[in-house]
Amino acid sequence: MEMLQHMLLGLHYVIHPDILFIIVFGVILGIIVGAIPGLTATMAVALAIPITFGMEAMNGLGLLISIYVGGLTGGLISAILLRIPGTPASIATTFDGYPMAQKGEPGKALGYGVFASFLGGGFSYICLLTIAPAVANLALKLSYFEFFSIIICAMVMIADASEKSLIKALISGFLGMLIATVGVAPVDAAFRFTFGWDQLNAGFALPSMLIGLFAVSQVLNDVENIGKKIPDFLVNYRNIIPKWGDLKESIGNLLRSSLIGTGIGLIPGVGAVTAGLVAYNQAKNASEHPEKFGTGIKEGIIASEAANNAVSGGAMIPLLTLGIPGSPVAALLLSGLIIKDLLPGPALFTSNPGIVYGFFFAFILANIAMFLLMLVFIKPFAMVLKIPKHLLIPPILAMCVIGAYVSNNRMIDVWVLFGFGILGYLMEKGGYPLGPMVLGIILGPIAEVQIRRGLTASAGSFMPLITRPVSLIFLIIALFVLIYPFYQNWKKRKKIDAQEQKEEI
Repeated sequence: MEMLQHMLLGLHYVIHPDILFIIVFGVILGIIVGAIPGLTATMAVALAIPITFGMEAMNGLGLLISIYVGGLTGGLISAILLRIPGTPASIATTFDGYPMAQKGEPGKALGYGVFASFLGGGFSYICLLTIAPAVANLALKLSYFEFFSIIICAMVMIADASEKSLIKALISGFLGMLIATVGVAPVDAAFRFTFGWDQLNAGFALPSMLIGLFAVSQVLNDVENIGKKIPDFLVNYRNIIPKWGDLKESIGNLLRSSLIGTGIGLIPGVGAVTAGLVAYNQAKNASEHPEKFGTGIKEGIIASEAANNAVSGGAMIPLLTLGIPGSPVAALLLSGLIIKDLLPGPALFTSNPGIVYGFFFAFILANIAMFLLMLVFIKPFAMVLKIPKHLLIPPILAMCVIGAYVSNNRMIDVWVLFGFGILGYLMEKGGYPLGPMVLGIILGPIAEVQIRRGLTASAGSFMPLITRPVSLIFLIIALFVLIYPFYQNWKKRKKIDAQEQKEEI
């Protein structure tokens, strides 16, 4: 009964003309940004964070959520029409989406992608609505030490899931944690790494860092490809709404792919790219005609889009219940909550249940808005692909500067913006992923607070980290995840050496 009251309160928060308008606007913006190769949903969410400062909590969160949902789906437009994924999550969509479009059925391919995105996302949001409160109740029984161990485990898993080197990913994460120590310490208020400069007492402004890392660095990357020509394409509305018989045949594929996406979303660091590829391979393995995959069949499009959209709901469960974001976008949503003095974790479900359930329903409404807008305005959305990059870069850069400045009305934040933009650009060029660094910036202070409170409660003893079963389990998992890649490399080198010795003989 209490849960029903909370759900009604959350629904009351979002069923309001202002929020509905914000959600529709955010979805449109997300779709446009997601459709343009090089402009990611992460970048759009980062740019929107300063806009939320003057908004009420639910309005601001609704904007960030809707941009995220729209951006996830927008990537399928360029993936199908140009064979260029607008977002990395749509990589697997290109395998069958582009061949189907080349057969003269771009509308049909887009239709399958939109329906799969809607149903996959909807499935994960229902899971979020039903599973998250139960997980939060379990999390209430955890102590400071368990939370610290979970955060360390999540950081290691995120680094291990990086496509780049594990060592570089760990360096990136620890650099983020180091950057987060600048300013006043969260427990004893000691000044750290300020070098007597008063403007650093509060640390680096979070919006400036995030916008710099994701937006300015992306702009610098786009400048390199500013003269690249977009291929011509044709969009029509013919057959954009799939026949019921075609969708009925794909129910098993839809359900399996949605489960894969939601499950992968629960695991920190794995992400939508992996979900799309795993679901695509599973659909291929389960098919009676696997040889047809890659030639332009609906099963490939449906598997990829259902899975990558389902990740969003799954990723919100650890974010809201434990305060652990599993991806850069989830980290940005976490920062959006923190800015509104809403610290994710089990206590949030008891202190602000209306906001929590409003958060859930905002995802559901954004998913519905995305579906309707994509069906009606798919052709205009596709036309944004023809906008030249040199026209987009100046306004994006201007928005970055404005967003950084308005957060605190300080010029230092603009310099921080450009400093982190250059840092992000150089890190990506050097093969250092940005995701672990951002999560280090956000999770570092949380981990520090948890361990210091735990040490205070245990009279300075670290023993509860290994004497408490849940804490020990997560530390063992972290250790295994950390060591296993090195063991694999050692085993591989040993096998190569054995083969070389055999060849010499």
